[in-house]
Amino acid sequence: MPLDTIIELEKISVFQKNQLILSDVSLQIERGEFCYLIGRTGSGKSSLMKILYADLPMVEGTARVAGYNLHELRDKQIPFLRRKIGIVFQDFQLLNDRSVRENLLFVMKATGWRDKIAMEERLEDVLEKVGLHTKGYKMSHQLSGGEQQRVVIARALVNDPDIILADEPTGNLDPETSLGIMELLFDISRTGRAILMATHDYTLFEQFPGRIFRCESGRVVDLNPDYYQNTGQELNDNAE
Repeated sequence: MPLDTIIELEKISVFQKNQLILSDVSLQIERGEFCYLIGRTGSGKSSLMKILYADLPMVEGTARVAGYNLHELRDKQIPFLRRKIGIVFQDFQLLNDRSVRENLLFVMKATGWRDKIAMEERLEDVLEKVGLHTKGYKMSHQLSGGEQQRVVIARALVNDPDIILADEPTGNLDPETSLGIMELLFDISRTGRAILMATHDYTLFEQFPGRIFRCESGRVVDLNPDYYQNTGQELNDNAE
């Protein structure tokens, strides 16, 4: 795998409970690339992401993610892989009985952080990056939807990952809030992190251009920029 290639899949198959979801998937994503993953609900977007962070097993094909060969990955190596991957969920998955700071500290402790001074410095750094440096002591349920999603992004950044996987990060947000989240994610990609974002919102492509992969008919198709600029209506017609 070339030094700048952070995700490389070659002829992999994606299974969910012994059911074949996607087959013959081959793609490469480089450091700093912003990529979209589109397709109808149930087409395999989330399952493909789960392969990347080893939540689903590799059965067929070859996959290297952040330097790890997923086919040879041992259970004890999975936490080390996941430190290189930040995950942003649509439904936030925050601990509602804890403050913003406590949510981040929980993840840091779970991923091996021990130095309290280093933890505090990193916590302040990621909250500053997402524009929440004054909200650390707020309970998560006291925040707006957009602020909660920023906490999720801060949580994803805690371990300084090489890759951000964002599964419908703007799906529950209003357009103005979605714009702020997209600007934040795009800025993160400019720091050299690869971002793969699953979305149904094709209106984002013009303002935030990137490569597009579409899950359809059990395959993953790489759509080039000329394709989606010229066939935007077709993309929207195929949305669900």
